[in-house]
Amino acid sequence: EVQLVESGGGLVQPGGSLRLSCAASAITFRIYTMKWVRQAPGKGLEWVSTISGSGTTTYADSVKGRFTISRDNAKNTVYLQMSSLKPEDTAVYYCESPPFRGQGTQVTVSS
Repeated sequence: EVQLVESGGGLVQPGGSLRLSCAASAITFRIYTMKWVRQAPGKGLEWVSTISGSGTTTYADSVKGRFTISRDNAKNTVYLQMSSLKPEDTAVYYCESPPFRGQGTQVTVSS
């Protein structure tokens, strides 16, 4: 079983930035594909970004050019750098290593 712990969420003004972190327990972390997904109030889960074990990245159109996913295999950690944040980015953000998912971290974008 892989345990995932997210951190870095909070309240930020529109146009601001946040960096989310996800620490994984797996000793073979470097081979895992990692994902960020989010769930806005009253809505379903939305895929945000994926990074493969080799570092290939993909993004949802809604965040492309604003968010950057990265990983540090030495620290068993995946990051999501979020910039130019919009109110519609407000959601609980979850880290996934399918089928495992963390507990989530709240991001609120509001003035």
